[in-house]
Amino acid sequence: MAAPPRSPDAGLQGSRCSGCAVTVYPAEDACPRCGGSADPAALQGTGTLWTWTVQRYAPKSPPYQAPPGGFAPFALGYVELAEGVRVAAVLDVDDLDALHIGMPLTLTADPGVPRARPITPGEEGS
Repeated sequence: MAAPPRSPDAGLQGSRCSGCAVTVYPAEDACPRCGGSADPAALQGTGTLWTWTVQRYAPKSPPYQAPPGGFAPFALGYVELAEGVRVAAVLDVDDLDALHIGMPLTLTADPGVPRARPITPGEEGS
C-alpha cells in the first residue's frame, strides 16, 4: 500500500488534471478548475516564498495546548513551486525578520501542514 498523501514517507504529493493540466496540493481525485480527472503527481518541493504572516500570540485555549516551553511566535506562508501550485506551510526560520517575498525555500511533507526552510547557498541547484 502506498503511503498516505500527507505522510512524510510519500514526499510532497499533489495531483495534475489530465484535461487542463492544473496542478494542486494536496492531491485531489477531480480537478478544481474543470472537474476532469486528476492523476497523482510528485511535486518538486522547492520554490519561492509568495507571501507570509507571523503568528505572534497564542491561539485561544481550548483547543490550543501550549507546548512545554510555552508559546513562541512562528511564521506561516505560501510557497510557490515550479509546477505553479502554491502550498501553505509552516516556515522554519531562525529569524522571522529575515523573511522576504521571493526567498528560496524547500518544502517537506508533514502529517499536517508541510514545513518549509530556507535553501542555503550550497544547496541551490543540487
